[in-house]
Amino acid sequence: MSEQTDAGAASRHTPVLLQRCLDLLAPALAVPGAVLVDSTLGMGGHTEGVLRAFDHVRVVGIDRDPQALALAGARLAPFGDRFTGVHAVYDEIADVLEDLGITSVQGVLMDLGVSSLQLDEAERGFAYAHDAPLDMRMDPTTGPTAADVLNTYDERDIARVLRVYGEEKFAGRIARGVVRRRERAPLTRTSELVDIVRAGVPAATRRTGGHPAKRTFQALRIEVNGELAALERALPASLEALAVGGRIVVEAYQSLEDRLVKRALAAGATSSAPPDLPVEPVTHTPYLRLLTRGAEEADAQELARNPRSQSVRLRAAERLRPTPDHLRTPRRAA
Repeated sequence: MSEQTDAGAASRHTPVLLQRCLDLLAPALAVPGAVLVDSTLGMGGHTEGVLRAFDHVRVVGIDRDPQALALAGARLAPFGDRFTGVHAVYDEIADVLEDLGITSVQGVLMDLGVSSLQLDEAERGFAYAHDAPLDMRMDPTTGPTAADVLNTYDERDIARVLRVYGEEKFAGRIARGVVRRRERAPLTRTSELVDIVRAGVPAATRRTGGHPAKRTFQALRIEVNGELAALERALPASLEALAVGGRIVVEAYQSLEDRLVKRALAAGATSSAPPDLPVEPVTHTPYLRLLTRGAEEADAQELARNPRSQSVRLRAAERLRPTPDHLRTPRRAA
């Protein structure tokens, strides 16, 4: 284990927009016996902030990364049984709460995307700036790696992943480069992928817009971890877990995630009645109230304190009433 891994979670992680998250959650968490689900526990920065600010609140922290759970568990040990860590993906929130005997919660917090731990551990393969194995799994105990994707998908599917999940304009050229390179030997290292991307992206484009491999690495990470599919399932499941008066706060870091969040919250905050009805039936009135005007971004002070907040888009909503039956998403089979 590296020295970095040995370092305490608190010294390695600064939670993004922590005070804003606390302010948005505060009215819901004021309820006696309130429970918050931190759906993306990471190294526990947001959860620590909640436990310090609200001395009666219990937090259930979910994370698919066993290393993150261990680090966060050590960080949060002083709070005793007010914190419960669970190894799961956040779309399993209903099963997690059922196993804990919790019928509903007052708050859900999602801090999406790759965690500080995963970025900082070079050997995990998330960062294009360090040579490492092509892994990119958030849970390194299961599932295919980035190398598996690059070495087994056909050229068309590789291009689709890069174009859809990375919004990469040169997806086809990069995919062709991957297929040509793996004909000589399977790809195993991030540096090999960076070289392929550099060769596939025109020189003029490489000079602007940051590192040319950024979009490719994002796309592969999303594909390896099924991130967007999990988020699509997690949003309705998390809203269903909220008690009336409960609040959800979501921090997204790229447009694909933020689009899904915006759509889910807007749907709940909009009447489902046909527009030509003279009177809106009670069953069709909104069941959510939006708490932010659009997506909130980090201000200059937050950016100075935490540069990783640069791309954050925060949205929040409050549950007004139970979800009407005609809009309820069926719970997926275990």
